Amino acid sequence: METDAAAVRIVEVGPRDGLQNEKQALPVATRVEFVQKLVAAGLKSIEVGSFVSPKWVPQMSGSDEVLRRLPVAAGVRYTALVPNLKGFEAALASGCKEIAVFAAASESFSRRNINCSVSESIVRFRPVAELAKAHGIALRGYVSCVMGCPYEGDIAPSAVASVAAQLHALGCHEISLGDTIGAGSPRQTRELIRACAAELPLAVLAGHFHDTYGMAVANVDAALNAGVTVFDASVSGLGGCPYSPGATGNVATEELVYLFERLGISTGIDLDKLIDAGRFIDAQLGRSSASKVAVARSSAAAC
Repeated sequence: METDAAAVRIVEVGPRDGLQNEKQALPVATRVEFVQKLVAAGLKSIEVGSFVSPKWVPQMSGSDEVLRRLPVAAGVRYTALVPNLKGFEAALASGCKEIAVFAAASESFSRRNINCSVSESIVRFRPVAELAKAHGIALRGYVSCVMGCPYEGDIAPSAVASVAAQLHALGCHEISLGDTIGAGSPRQTRELIRACAAELPLAVLAGHFHDTYGMAVANVDAALNAGVTVFDASVSGLGGCPYSPGATGNVATEELVYLFERLGISTGIDLDKLIDAGRFIDAQLGRSSASKVAVARSSAAAC
């Protein structure tokens, strides 16, 4: 299948999904500078925070201030995760223009992660979705554990499709399918996309792949060839998942930019500036890059 290059979009989730799973909590000013470096690299969709209790996720404390400090940039949209009505109110007050809600395809994961069943989570999101529509705020949906659960094992594609369809019915304009434990394969990816596309428009699906087993780039390629054109990624491979023991971070954004460039698909992202953004945040966290592309580029430059 040939993919329309103009349609491929990368959603940068490092400032939220990445940082919230790093042990160190960074100051608001550092997080704002990080996002600005990502914008300078050419990223247009960036998840910058989460309106959850700082008691449970201290790394996301001050997300309202992050949003207030970020300058308006042409064509750039900042997104924040919102778990409930209280979170929505905080997001609204901060001027957030796009929010995301988080469901799971696994009952066990849903109960351990957000303390309710899958069906209860959908009911919980309904008033949030209604208010978002009333205030003209875009709504994005996440489905976690789409190709495996740390507590239940394999997850049926039909179960994922059902949750995705319910989120779409709530008003989510985009549904991100998350391989939370990074155990999926290209074959599973194709089956997953096929099942979801039978229940809702293919154009609203996005891929969110973790790289625990080194399959993330292969799964992105499989999803791309199945017609998906939106992919979540985290610069320098930041993050992981506290509810998934041993799971590594999202696929590194550098890897996706490199992949798409090699496929002749322009992303509008400057790879060198992206690598610089990764170096910046790695230095703040005292960590090494998990991006093979960033490491290879740095090694080549040093030769």
